[in-house]
Amino acid sequence: MKLRPEDTAALFIDFQERLVPAIHGNDAIMEKTAILAKGLQLFDIPIAFSQQYTKGLGETLPVLTECFEQFSYMEKTSFSCCDCEEFAAWAKEKGKKNVIVCGVEAHICVLQTVCDLLEAGCNVFVVADCIGSRKLYDKEIGIMRMVKEGAYMTTCEQALFELTGGAKSPQFKAVSKLVK
Repeated sequence: MKLRPEDTAALFIDFQERLVPAIHGNDAIMEKTAILAKGLQLFDIPIAFSQQYTKGLGETLPVLTECFEQFSYMEKTSFSCCDCEEFAAWAKEKGKKNVIVCGVEAHICVLQTVCDLLEAGCNVFVVADCIGSRKLYDKEIGIMRMVKEGAYMTTCEQALFELTGGAKSPQFKAVSKLVK
């Protein structure tokens, strides 16, 4: 199964001011996540952002919000985005069978969302270099669990080039520039 722009939406989970600094390897994760955000826009892929309890964890980091002309997010207090009515309505409206997922923390909010998306019949592509946890072993166990549940692991570069499809794609040069 391949990612195709027309069948794909994306979800960025809880990249927030007071959470991301505690994430293991956060600088590299945020660098790749900004590339992913810019790259997905080249394909007009619908992108949703969640924020977990904004009052306590703060806003989405500027490195991501600045990638968009208009930025909005969906507030949640449940760990799974699928338990957020606003996200559920958004996902239903978009009607995409593939969902690219990235975010923090890998073993909590990302994992629970991935499990719920899979249960709802979506093909879930988790971007391994765009997820993180406070402790590396929690991320690793989260990834193992997501794979066991049926999610596909990918990377930022792999996903963007898969969406590109080949060197004749109109997005090829822009994607190549982004990932270098």
